[in-house]
Amino acid sequence: MGALHGLRVDAVLIQAVIAGALSFAHLHDLAAAAGQDGWKAWAYPISVDLLLVAAWRRLRSEGPSRLAWCWFLIALFTSLGANVATAGFLDLADPPALLRLGIAGWPAVAFLGGTLLAHSSAAKPESEPKPVPPAPVAETPDADPRLPEAAVPEPDAVQDPAPVSDPAPAPLSTPASTPAPPVPAVLVDHARKVADEYRARTGAPIDTDTLRSRLGVPPHLADAIAAHLA
Repeated sequence: MGALHGLRVDAVLIQAVIAGALSFAHLHDLAAAAGQDGWKAWAYPISVDLLLVAAWRRLRSEGPSRLAWCWFLIALFTSLGANVATAGFLDLADPPALLRLGIAGWPAVAFLGGTLLAHSSAAKPESEPKPVPPAPVAETPDADPRLPEAAVPEPDAVQDPAPVSDPAPAPLSTPASTPAPPVPAVLVDHARKVADEYRARTGAPIDTDTLRSRLGVPPHLADAIAAHLA
């Protein structure tokens, strides 16, 4: 009794068994009426049901495909046609020639459908292209952004004189024979604006040291600029 309590009656399963049995009987009767007697009449419903189950399993396992849907619908309409034909729409005592032709050709159709469903399923993974990994993109370092040309050009590299053993400081004055460095016109204009602003604020002309500190240039270049402003 305990084992019986573990069994659950499934209405859907009972309905499927009843529908399968009726469809099986209709296919048998139709095959027998078309001249297929003995074991051959019983083989036809088995062939139709197996093709239907094979197509359905293909749809469930590998997803929808045209091949599986095509053979599923063929088997379904074959079973449905047998149910309708045995309901009095055809004279089974004298079946039409088209029905005899369809019954006689069904074994070849079922064999073709079963072969395609079985072998195309096995060959599908091989035909699928393998995903190609994306090509690595070479990382190009960003170019150093170039700063716009400044109003004050970069002065020539001027190195401080190396310390000497003599504690007396070395003279920093530029010899008179040294030619004055060329001064760009842009730098002269900028220096003139600085000098005018200094004169407007203090009322006195700007001196060379102040001009050098404002422009950030070395002493010899400041002297050359001051000469242009004089």
